Amino acid sequence: MTTTNGVPVAEGLFTETADGPRLTGSRCATCGTPSFPKAAVCHSPGCTESKIEDAQFGPHGTLWSYSVQYYPPPPPAKYDEPYEPYALALIDMPEGLRVMARVSTDDPESVKVGVDVELVLEKLYTNPEGEEVITWKFREV
Repeated sequence: MTTTNGVPVAEGLFTETADGPRLTGSRCATCGTPSFPKAAVCHSPGCTESKIEDAQFGPHGTLWSYSVQYYPPPPPAKYDEPYEPYALALIDMPEGLRVMARVSTDDPESVKVGVDVELVLEKLYTNPEGEEVITWKFREV
């Protein structure tokens, strides 16, 4: 379930629009290269002029590849106890961007390459102040 309650894991990575959540990044107006998170300059080696503009990406994509994170990651990663394995995927977005994100599913073993996915905002963990920390994830459509 998409939620905007809580605090973002980091400012400026995503936003909630009237049409649902979007990743916030940038795009080079010269060559069209997208970047997430926002970039100050174009990262395309063939681009002769960096003209960076704000951009939003999503909400749809295709799951390109994934792995299941079975073991708790080391600090500074944060998670609620007890630790629960999750699928971490590469998502191809129609805007020309490939992003890494968790997959929102109760069973990380059920994730399939090639499925259509949509962007959601969900809890990542609860911080020491008792607030839900929200991040971007994708779920199968």
